[in-house]
Amino acid sequence: MGNVTSNIPTPHITAKLGDFAPTVLMPGDPLRSKYVAEHFLDNPVLINNVRGVQGYTGTFQGKRVSVMASGMGMPSIGIYSYELFNFYGVEQII
Repeated sequence: MGNVTSNIPTPHITAKLGDFAPTVLMPGDPLRSKYVAEHFLDNPVLINNVRGVQGYTGTFQGKRVSVMASGMGMPSIGIYSYELFNFYGVEQII
């Protein structure tokens, strides 16, 4: 996990280090992240629910994948992506 710092949990994400997969799918709507987790991931686990922004980790075709909402607009996705990359070791956001 690259240059990960230890300020966990962050103000916006309560997951523990290692809860997120290296790849995170990031739709805008929290209900869409829940839908993706429930319909496409095997064994999804809720790892974040701060301010209703739901994040899940499960497997898709045998690969560990996370999905978490980005919220509304660039400021919101900027905060979440910064925290995922810098504090949780996420390698890519789609």
